[in-house]
Amino acid sequence: MEAASSSSSQCSTYSYEEYKETADWLLAHTEQRPKLAIICGSGLGGLGELLVDRTVFKYKDIPRFPTSSVPGHAGQLVFGKLQGRECVCMQGRFHFYEGYNIHTVTYPVRVFSLLGVETLIVTNAAGGLNDCYDVGDIMLIKDHINMPGFAGQNPLCGPNDDRFGVRFPCMSDAYDRELCALAKQTAGEQGCDSFLQEGVYCMVAGPTYETVAECRALQMLGADAVGMSTVPEVVVARHCGLRVLGLSLITNKVVTRYDSTDKANHEEVLKTTERRTHDLQRLVSHLVTKI
Repeated sequence: MEAASSSSSQCSTYSYEEYKETADWLLAHTEQRPKLAIICGSGLGGLGELLVDRTVFKYKDIPRFPTSSVPGHAGQLVFGKLQGRECVCMQGRFHFYEGYNIHTVTYPVRVFSLLGVETLIVTNAAGGLNDCYDVGDIMLIKDHINMPGFAGQNPLCGPNDDRFGVRFPCMSDAYDRELCALAKQTAGEQGCDSFLQEGVYCMVAGPTYETVAECRALQMLGADAVGMSTVPEVVVARHCGLRVLGLSLITNKVVTRYDSTDKANHEEVLKTTERRTHDLQRLVSHLVTKI
């Protein structure tokens, strides 16, 4: 079966049977049965290269899967073992700003739940809003602000399928506290605690970087980092009952002064991820042994 075309991937919602078709296809093409899934953010796809006994699927070859068009996103799904644990890793995610609707952005997460995944680790590249953060810090996400959700772009809008989750899921426990504690412990053991932070991630739709006024407003709302992804996948993961751990790599400091000559750009983001990716990989790979 051919992968869905870009036009068909723009449908407003998907049925349970469509998610199951993709999951069944993957189960038929690999012997791996992962309980852990990892979604890699911009420039962080190297996590997938750590897996052994790998089975790799290009997104374009997977039935109904969208494709990624952003530099730094390889666009493939990798099954394999990380520190002996069976995992599935998305090397590249999908974004609302690419033109996909919010249901398409989150399509893989429901597929993961049907594969038997129980825990989701999401990573992203983010701009630092907290003045105490430095470029290269890793932020444990303790909570999020869903700006597109405020505007009605929530992946749970539309008919609810009780086979996935309840109509009105709780989000006050979106990020698993036990997993956060394990991440802190692992960071200390791996010498990463000196650049580990914990804070609130705010999602904006993108693709433009934020204005000075917008950055100041987000700081007033209590956000510590800002990015263009992650939150929709977390919402759907929690709806499906998955435990979630979120990690943001602070790749740039946001501009909050009108007299500043700094300008956020994607090249800077990728350059920072290249510098810090080894530390993030080390942290995640040792963390999975504790989950």
